[in-house]
Amino acid sequence: MFAHRLNIRLVRSVVLGMRGIRTEDERLLRALYASHARPLLAYVQRLAGGDRQLAEDIVQETLLRAWQHAGDLTVELARPWLFTVARRLIIDADRGRRARPQQTGADPVEESATPDELDAALDACLVADALGALTPAHREVIVEGFYRGRSTREIAARLNIPDGTVRSRMFYALRALRLALAERGVHSP
Repeated sequence: MFAHRLNIRLVRSVVLGMRGIRTEDERLLRALYASHARPLLAYVQRLAGGDRQLAEDIVQETLLRAWQHAGDLTVELARPWLFTVARRLIIDADRGRRARPQQTGADPVEESATPDELDAALDACLVADALGALTPAHREVIVEGFYRGRSTREIAARLNIPDGTVRSRMFYALRALRLALAERGVHSP
């Protein structure tokens, strides 16, 4: 059932900035509405993929155009003209929608990154911040061992220190890193 009626007074005051319309044009518009609005709305709503609001807008625009061509129309012969105008308005609306860039959702971050990617990025920021709190010697052995994948022997050779010193620094560096992460709210399970 037609949810609400077109406001004929609003139509006559808005269209082309006219203050009023002739009485016979108003009668024609009322008769067109009474005779064709429901079937036209059903037709347009099918074309609009069920979008009721768009369908109502198209029906209103179609009736406004009928008012503009009131001298050429009769109530009995207007239906094909109304349906053709409505179909063309739907096509124009669809073309306009496709010509505009697609709108993003309410939260583009959620659409662009999966939760795992976002969690990994946040974890990396936390670890980088915690690494900055370590002494340069401790940070160096962690970076060489965990980020560059070097063994204790390779780290010792690269830093020109004994293997035992690398193991000792790694132990204390991990301990300091765990403490720095705990200060930032990260606790081990």
